[in-house]
Amino acid sequence: MPAFTSYCAYCAAAPESDPNRAYHDHEYGFPIHTDAGLFGRLVLEINQAGLSWVTILKKKDAFEQAYDHFDIDVVATYGETETARLLADAGIIRNRLKIAAAIENARRLVALRTEYGSFKGWLDAHYPRPRDQWLRLFKQHFVFVGGEIVGEFLISTGYLPGAHIPGCPAGDRAIAAGARWTL
Repeated sequence: MPAFTSYCAYCAAAPESDPNRAYHDHEYGFPIHTDAGLFGRLVLEINQAGLSWVTILKKKDAFEQAYDHFDIDVVATYGETETARLLADAGIIRNRLKIAAAIENARRLVALRTEYGSFKGWLDAHYPRPRDQWLRLFKQHFVFVGGEIVGEFLISTGYLPGAHIPGCPAGDRAIAAGARWTL
């Protein structure tokens, strides 16, 4: 495949069967309005660390099943039994540190609700801010969140620009759907 200058160009040329294409066209840079959806994206971004995004996309449904549809309240109660179940699940990334991070971050999100009502409420309360300030904020509140994870989480959920090149039809749909970075 030839070299591409953007994810948009790559996806436009990719076959329909490429998981990147559906993700780019319908999810990347689009706002997510539910806490389960936001938490799910954070879990996926954490699990992508050191791996290709296509690996995560191929396992996305398995992650959703394994983590109880990303129900923050349920994941926050996970203990040793659930951790062992996740470590044995070949459908997901079986990394003890990433599993522990998902559980701990769910617990921290439950605590944030006291002041902000929801994960989305917390994000919206801190919007807008530059990427470096977002990173500091995430590091204060969550675990296993480096620059790439935080940046891609915020870009992929529409809080920071960068998901699409100008003129990309998917980017235009993300803007129409209310991507925050356009406000």
